[in-house]
Amino acid sequence: MQHSSSPGSGAAAADLSASLSFSAVVVHRPKTMRIVGLTGGISSGKSTVSNLFKSHGIAIVDADIVARDALKKGSGGWKKVVATFGEEILLDNGEVNRPRLGQIVFSDPDKRQFLNRLLAPYISSGIFWEILKLWLKGYKVIVLDIPLLFEAKLDKFTKPIIVVWVDPETQIQRLMARDRSSEEDARNRINAQMPLDAKRSKADIVIDNTGSLDDLNEQFQKVLLEVSKPLTWTEFWLSRQGALIILASITSGVLLCIKAFNNNYRS
Repeated sequence: MQHSSSPGSGAAAADLSASLSFSAVVVHRPKTMRIVGLTGGISSGKSTVSNLFKSHGIAIVDADIVARDALKKGSGGWKKVVATFGEEILLDNGEVNRPRLGQIVFSDPDKRQFLNRLLAPYISSGIFWEILKLWLKGYKVIVLDIPLLFEAKLDKFTKPIIVVWVDPETQIQRLMARDRSSEEDARNRINAQMPLDAKRSKADIVIDNTGSLDDLNEQFQKVLLEVSKPLTWTEFWLSRQGALIILASITSGVLLCIKAFNNNYRS
């Protein structure tokens, strides 16, 4: 279900994005709408499902994009990374050479963990603000598209949790075809992630993407109905509309109390 991409540097940059996105990230959930967690594994088809949600008007917070923004030239994350790893990780235009940085941190677990700690606050706040902006716009349902949902312990902020699953051999074959990589390299990259079967056991909804695109679409339509169903009362009162109703009710009550007090005072 994944479209092919260039091998080598593209794969390293993609893996770096996943690593940066979620280690040690803590997101404080605003009083908000329904936040659906969407996760999977490399070449499982998660991005395809995310695009299907987007095409049906569901708002998406893409944690990979947030992670990339945390490394943009001039940002706080960029400054810390350059100060730590040196200007040799920069391209001629001053942006971070993501494949180069990926090669450095993936060959050294200590450096990878240190990089995660450097960027975690920026990624955490980025996800929070993206969710908050959608809440302020009145969205009742959003999808948090995040590869390492469970690893970062963000599953407690989302409901329902959707896992896009494929069997291991299908995953390997798709990854090899997508990145034109060797079987050994594909297995190593897959084994570096939480097994899809383990993620599947934690899911509220499982999308089996082993079959055709038509099979995926058929499953997606059922999932779309599930996540688009009316909010529960708890979710409604925590939505922007519910918050406005509560605020209006409190304001009306205060005004009535003031009016009653003034009438009693005059009498």
